[in-house]
Amino acid sequence: MTRGGRDHDPGGPERRCIATGAIRPKAELVRFVVGPDGSVVPDVLNRLPGRGIYIVPDRAAIAKAAAKGLFARAARAPVAAPADLAEAVEAMLLRRVQELLSLSRKAGEAVTGFEKVKDWLVKGQAAVLVQASDGSGRGKAKLHPPPGKGGFIGCLTAGELGLSFGREHAIHAALAAGGLTTRVVGEAARLAGLRGHVGGAAAGRDTKDA
Repeated sequence: MTRGGRDHDPGGPERRCIATGAIRPKAELVRFVVGPDGSVVPDVLNRLPGRGIYIVPDRAAIAKAAAKGLFARAARAPVAAPADLAEAVEAMLLRRVQELLSLSRKAGEAVTGFEKVKDWLVKGQAAVLVQASDGSGRGKAKLHPPPGKGGFIGCLTAGELGLSFGREHAIHAALAAGGLTTRVVGEAARLAGLRGHVGGAAAGRDTKDA
């Protein structure tokens, strides 16, 4: 098990999404279980008992599964899916990303602030560049993510990123290579899917660089 909790093995067992039919590693999907009361419960940490039901991290896919009774079909039993299921999953994934970023900061594996992030990037110390989705596009363009897959995260707002570092807001952050960073990248990818930020995020309103 990696630092920060849940097992993560991108090359591990695969599961089929009940909404799209896509087959992906379990770590890239969102797991659901049916609770004792017959309701659908998101299990973003893959810890709850019961038979898992998997869906790609996508609002439309979750909505489709709820509207067309796909959860009930997969569970082979009457199932109630709440209307705000996608919102609940997004909130859980956001908390998970923020918790892991906070752990990274405390472990000395993450920094925030333009100059600190720039220094890490120049020295090759940064494995991942994190930038707020609502930060200034001009300011963000001055920094370039490290090469390679998973080198950029852009699905958090300045307020959400700031909370991870004990600040009111933050625009730039950098993560060093390591187990915690692997977890952040994986969970952020799922959050990005829920938020429609797959492949990066465009800058929105201007926000003062942190």
